[in-house]
Amino acid sequence: MEELLSLKEAAQLLSELFNRSISETNISYLINYGRVNGYRRDGKLFVSLRELKEYYEKKQEEERRKYEAYLGKEINWHLSFDWVKESERTKHVHRLHPYKGKFIPQLVEYFLDEHTDEFKREVFFRPGDIVLDPFCGSGTTLIQANELGIHSIGIDVSEFNTIIAEVKFANVDLTELELSVRSILRDLKAYESQEKLTEFEEELKKKLQEFNQRYFPSPEFKKLFRANKVEKSYLKEKEREFLEIYLNLLRKYGVSLESPSQGKFLDRWYLPSVRREAEIVLSRIERVKDEILKKTLMVILSRSVRSARATTHMDLDRLKEPQYVPYYCYKHFKICKPVFRLLPIFQRYAKDTLRRLSEYKKLKTDAFQVVLTGDSRKIDIFEEVKRKNRKFYELLKRQKIKGIFTSPPYVGQIDYHEQHAYAYELFGIERRDELEIGPLFKGEGLEARRSYIEGVSQVLKNCLRYSIDDPYVFIVANDKYNLYPEIARRAGLKIVEEYKRPVLNRTARDKNPYGESVFLMRRIK
Repeated sequence: MEELLSLKEAAQLLSELFNRSISETNISYLINYGRVNGYRRDGKLFVSLRELKEYYEKKQEEERRKYEAYLGKEINWHLSFDWVKESERTKHVHRLHPYKGKFIPQLVEYFLDEHTDEFKREVFFRPGDIVLDPFCGSGTTLIQANELGIHSIGIDVSEFNTIIAEVKFANVDLTELELSVRSILRDLKAYESQEKLTEFEEELKKKLQEFNQRYFPSPEFKKLFRANKVEKSYLKEKEREFLEIYLNLLRKYGVSLESPSQGKFLDRWYLPSVRREAEIVLSRIERVKDEILKKTLMVILSRSVRSARATTHMDLDRLKEPQYVPYYCYKHFKICKPVFRLLPIFQRYAKDTLRRLSEYKKLKTDAFQVVLTGDSRKIDIFEEVKRKNRKFYELLKRQKIKGIFTSPPYVGQIDYHEQHAYAYELFGIERRDELEIGPLFKGEGLEARRSYIEGVSQVLKNCLRYSIDDPYVFIVANDKYNLYPEIARRAGLKIVEEYKRPVLNRTARDKNPYGESVFLMRRIK
């Protein structure tokens, strides 16, 4: 007889069997898209244990073969951290603000933690050591180092990146932060009431819900779409039908779609009501005297503004064209609308920020943390740390840096300033795009690779001036052009170990096999 389990029972059992996080939501997805069958008994939903095991066993085997063909047989599957829940990969401040290209905290923790396991043969760092990340981004290395009692220094050429990192570990007064948020929300509510924005959006949502229930019922429509039984002409027809309803509501409430200009990023990618609300919040932030409280509010506003861009849900990470009218959403399988109100987003992220900062505060140790804005190729680490924290400087001069744990930008993959273009324009922060190493706009050609080799090797040479005689240098990279042997040589280092890890929990839509190497480098003797 077929063994049927509830979704909760199946999720728990499968997580244990396959040593990975499998949730009820994962199983619901498989049922909705016909990967496994769902069985109804007395109004409750059950699933076959046999079908699920077969599905995951087949998937696991296919995945293993695919990655071995891409990375070779010497894959360290333990470093995939595939069993770690998404909530743990983004725990506490690690999801304080979106950031492309960051590594998961468990990878940092594995190499920094002194506690060995069956997969780790050597201890590299102990509490009280100093670790450096010269491409610190949003500060993952610094956050994990502190949890382990390891002092840390982060450097980044992007000032906004260093603001994010600093806010994550700084001891902001949470009571003052909550009071500031409440005051800002009062101002936003007054504006929305005056402009009747809440009434407009409530009616728009109601009309949209009724329309979607009629023409895009879930999950029936999803199954038809996945089976290629929906014509694109149908989607366009329904977009046109709802556009008439939308335009009537805009006229009824006097809501404008027109921007004063199309030159600036904010004018192009935000509806006027969102820009006005952002200006209201910014005016309040500018009056805050406490520097770290001000930066924390900036991070909340930046995170909110990022989510309020006038684009489709599918294109939020890679903007294509502004979207000012409702559209068929290939992510949600229904008609979606652009964002008109910043208030609910700001309120949600402010609450989330308070929670995450509070969680991390309980885990923090007394280890020093410093983040510096500058070019790692030539920055004077001693002098900059001295300017920031005299006590840490004295320890640093005496003890020096034990090692480096970093992930430099990949050649031609991301423009790190451009990903936060809205924040630079909103806050008037100076951009230093020309100092980025391996940016997207330079491509992946031969000249770009040569420039990349030179840039990263200069960073390592400069940082080694402040290190112990033979530091541990860990670099996480997808080295598809085999650049790191030459980079190591130019920096006076050699690769003594390469840990190949499959990256299984990618947020990108590209489902092709993807892997990284963790290079351990030591000085050439």
